[in-house]
This record gives sequence, C-alpha cells and structure tokens, in this order.
Amino acid sequence: MSDQAKTYYLQIFGCQMNERDGETIAGLLESMGYERTEDREIANVIVIDTCSVRENADKRFFGFLGQLKRIRLSRPDVTVAACGCMMQQKHIVDTIKQKYPWVDIVFGTHNIHELPEMLSKVLESKKKIVNVWDEGGEPVEGLPFHRRYAFKAFVSIMYGCNNFCTYCIVPYTRGRERSRKPSEILKEIRELVADGVKEVTLLGQNVNSYKGADDGEEPLTFAGLIRKLSEIEGLERIRFMTSHPKDLSPELIQAYKDCPKLCPHIHLPVQSGSTEILRRMNRRYTKEGYLELVGRLREAVPGIAITTDIIVGFPGETEEDFAETLDLVRKVGYDSAFTFLYSPRKGTPAAEYEEQIPEDVKHERFNRLVDTVNSISVEKNRNCVGKIYPVLAEGPDQEGSALQSGRTPEHKLVNFEAPLSVTGQIVNVEITESNTFSLVGRIVE
Repeated sequence: MSDQAKTYYLQIFGCQMNERDGETIAGLLESMGYERTEDREIANVIVIDTCSVRENADKRFFGFLGQLKRIRLSRPDVTVAACGCMMQQKHIVDTIKQKYPWVDIVFGTHNIHELPEMLSKVLESKKKIVNVWDEGGEPVEGLPFHRRYAFKAFVSIMYGCNNFCTYCIVPYTRGRERSRKPSEILKEIRELVADGVKEVTLLGQNVNSYKGADDGEEPLTFAGLIRKLSEIEGLERIRFMTSHPKDLSPELIQAYKDCPKLCPHIHLPVQSGSTEILRRMNRRYTKEGYLELVGRLREAVPGIAITTDIIVGFPGETEEDFAETLDLVRKVGYDSAFTFLYSPRKGTPAAEYEEQIPEDVKHERFNRLVDTVNSISVEKNRNCVGKIYPVLAEGPDQEGSALQSGRTPEHKLVNFEAPLSVTGQIVNVEITESNTFSLVGRIVE
C-alpha cells in the first residue's frame, strides 16, 4: 500500500445479511480508489454497519462510536459513516445527531448503492448527510463487492420481512419482502463459480418465502430456485439462512432428497417450545406443528443436522412454558442452538407487553437451557468420531496456526492439520476427537 493511498476501515455488527452488505460497501469504496485497512487510526474513511436485532448490538455500536471521537479530534479530515438496520430507527438517528457530531454520513439498508455519491458530496461540501429511506424499492443489481473468501460466498436472494414477530425489529428496519429475479441470482452465482467459488450460502430474513419472477414469467419458489442452482456445473455446495417454520414447504423437504448439492443442514429457528408463547410471539405455528416438520425432515434426510434460535424470558413466559421449551429441545436433539435472553426492542409490540420477566429469572432459565443444549451437542459430536466427512478447508483456525478449520456438509466445525495449499479445497477428514462446539480430525485419502 503506498503512502498516498486512500484507505477505509469497515466495522460490521450483526448477521450474515450485514456481512453481505459489508462486502458491497467494501466494493463500492474500492471502486472509488480506496484500499482497506484494519487500522482505524490511519483510515481516511470509517464505516460502521449496524445491527438492531439485539440490545447488546446497540451498546456495542454506541461504544464504538464514542471511541471515534478521539480519532476525529486528532484527524479532522477523517470521514465517519454509519449505516445498517439501526439507522432505520428515528430515535437512533436523532441520538447520533445530538450526541455524536463527528458522524458525517448516515444512510440506511436500502440505499447502500448511493454511498459513493454521498461520500463525494461530504468531501466536497464538508456538510453532513442523513439519507435514510423508509422503504426499499426493487433491489439494485450489479453493484461491486469485495469477498472475504475466494472459494465460498454469501448471496442475498431477498430483502426484508413480512412476518412481524412481536419481538423483532427487522420488518421495520429492512422493510417488506422483496425477492430478486431468478435470472439475476443465477447470473451472480455462475460468475462466482467461474471465479472459483465452490459453496454459496443464500441469504434472506426468510428464504422459505422467496418468490422471485423474471419479466413475464411465473414466480419461482425457493425450492424451485434450489433446483435451478443445483444444475450449475462447478457449484458443489448450497446452503441457506434463515428459514421460518411456517413456510417450510414439502417441496423444499423433497429438494433435500433430490439435490445432492443442498447441504444436509437446516437452521430452523423455533424461539420457544410453548405454543402459548409462540402465539404471543406471532410465530404462526405450534409446538406440535414444529415437531412434525422436524420428523418430516429427518424422514427425508436421516442424517440432517438441525440448528435453531431460542429466546428465553419472553414476556409472560411461565415456568411451565419454559419446561415446554426444554422438552422440545430434548425431543428435537439440536446439533447446536443460538440462545438469547429476551431484550425489549423499542418499536416492537412485545416491548409494551406486561409481565416482563425479571432478569434473575431469565438468567436462571438461560443457564438451564444452555446446559441442556450443550449436553446434546456433546453427544451429537461424540457420535461423529471415527467417521469421515468431506470438509471445505477455509484456512488456519487462527493466525499462525498449523491447523486448518472447515465445515462438514452438516455445518459442523472441524479443525485439522493440513498445509495451506489445501485451502479452498474439499478434503476427506476423519474425525478423531470431539468437543462441545467443534470436532478435531485428520486428512485421509
């Protein structure tokens, strides 16, 4: 990197959707001649891509923003931009305007493509820009992006959400569902494969409700899209995130049987095992209905790995409701689970519910849930010892390590000794040890 190079620092909070947005932000900045740096102290432009799903993400964002004051005071010419889900909330933007005057650009989830224009205007006029769209139109295609990996990629197939779960802010920050045209998705993935990508992960708040249509054609279902992608020569693995149980179709379950490239793993957020709490969450399925879906998935693909999200301490959750959650966890036998303490999000119905659960009760239940989930994960992973899995080698598990890390088709993390030359290749790995959250193995022929 030359002394005269313009540099940018990108901080990403949140989910895979934010990671994919971050790739576009990086691509746009690099198209303007900026080079990425991991040192925010020297960056000419600092961009923070925010998440509003969890309360801790808010705290982390404002904490990070506060740290930038010192940098701005020492280097007045640095440009600071904030974007992402949090920027779609008026009270967040108002707080930034009032308390963080060193933020120069505020934009939302729908107008990332306008970043180069906004940055140029700020640099020219030295005036702040706040440009947040309330609703997104048609997805903007053909934007540049900078991928983290050469051999795997995130591909957004839809944006927004129509579900309005009572605890979730996403429909208010990401807008209504908008599906990309199948032809655009196929074009993007064919180009990725031609560039060396072996695995794609399809992204959307609820990929199961994908209904994309090319001009003059009937909408394609998510399962239909999977089938079309399976025909792409050179593409070896298809994954997706995330899936809503109410829209998990028989057609998609059948696709697991018919499409070998579709990895035998599904992330199927349940959130609670209590039908009453699910009703209060507006999830639109029951405990019994969820367990039936799991049974159909395992009948179609006996070895399928199932992971989930679970919220503890939702308003009104009784000890009996929580016991229903523990019962469901044991019956499903999740390979792993993301577990969360309920935190009220301003602007959601659940934040106004009475019967908010005391923090000490939440934490006590949370600990019991984690113990139950982990005990099942230990047993699941122990059963992998002695078996051989094809693993996509992703590089050293940490800087300077002799161990590579990678994922099995079931999305289990494996660490194994291997040369850097196998990075990006799918290699056969025999599992020799198991831990709660990962496996250890060795390459075999």
